[in-house]
Amino acid sequence: MVVKGGVWAALLVLGAPGPAVAQRALPVAPNGDLDRSMLAALARDIRAGRYSNIHSVVVMRHGRIAWEQYFSGPDERRGTAAGNVVFGPNVLHDCRSVTKSIVSILFGIAVAEGRIPNLDAPVLDHFPEFADLRTPERLAIRVRHVLAMSSGFEWNESSRPYGDPANSETAMDAAPNRLRYILERPIAAAPGQRWTYNGGNTQLLVSIIERVTGMDVERYAERTLFRPLGIRRHEWLRYPDGKAIAASGLRLLPRDMARIGQLYLQRGRWNGRQIVPESWVSASLSPQVRIADRPLGLQRYGYQWYLGTARLGERNLPYSAAIGYGGQRIVVMPEMDMVMVLTAGLYRDPRQSDIAFEILLDRVLPATR
Repeated sequence: MVVKGGVWAALLVLGAPGPAVAQRALPVAPNGDLDRSMLAALARDIRAGRYSNIHSVVVMRHGRIAWEQYFSGPDERRGTAAGNVVFGPNVLHDCRSVTKSIVSILFGIAVAEGRIPNLDAPVLDHFPEFADLRTPERLAIRVRHVLAMSSGFEWNESSRPYGDPANSETAMDAAPNRLRYILERPIAAAPGQRWTYNGGNTQLLVSIIERVTGMDVERYAERTLFRPLGIRRHEWLRYPDGKAIAASGLRLLPRDMARIGQLYLQRGRWNGRQIVPESWVSASLSPQVRIADRPLGLQRYGYQWYLGTARLGERNLPYSAAIGYGGQRIVVMPEMDMVMVLTAGLYRDPRQSDIAFEILLDRVLPATR
């Protein structure tokens, strides 16, 4: 996944859970304090082809759906062509690496249940079968470093396209033992010092969840997160051995992606119930490692969430975001009491980040009142 900086990358902000009721549709507010003419112009531009292959835009304001639009275009299921799809509120869509942020939520729930008592434990403590890897430099890699993608493993998921054997995630997918492949990577940096985009880290997190709970991660998500939020339709794509594809395998409805954002906007509460501890929401949205030094755009990384600053008029707005390959986005903006979701089929498009953030930052955000 390539994430570009600049004004467009500044949009993402974090949020909390909204007032939607479990097992019921999200409430709809036709007004939502939005400029409808500006958003209608955006929808026309998408349909006219100004922005290629956008599949949906969902905007939640003050806990309700304020605006949503669905389009049609070619799509994939994690690299497998799915043909031309007419999208709508009941059509599942790849989340791609938005999955990582949802894994972080599940990890926080497991921590709250007392199943993972110590984020400062060596990550190898959870994988005793790899005793031969317990060298001092690898034992310095703590669970919290894996959460923040600052584990220090040598990993290249950016300069080579997915599907290329030189891409580290593609190589991990093909490895006879995915966990060993991750944990035996050379050490390229001291843990906690450098952010490197690494889907292998998320694979380790899901493996830890499954080991400490004794449950498949999708079943655990159903019990602890999806059902409480009213998410009834989902799919977690699998490797040939049946294991969930941890870093990029989840498929959800765009409205349910909005529920995830609304959950964090409401600091982990949903319908009066604390689904995720507020302390975990705060920790996962706190800067753990630097991505880049810039006044706007993506600046820091939390626990599998991106953190940055957006600009609206004279205001700087902090944000949190879940970002997925191909243009998948959940953007949470607390100061605007707003969650924005985008799904798209911009796979292999070098401008995917620019297009996604132009729509959200330059078109949707200025329409708020």
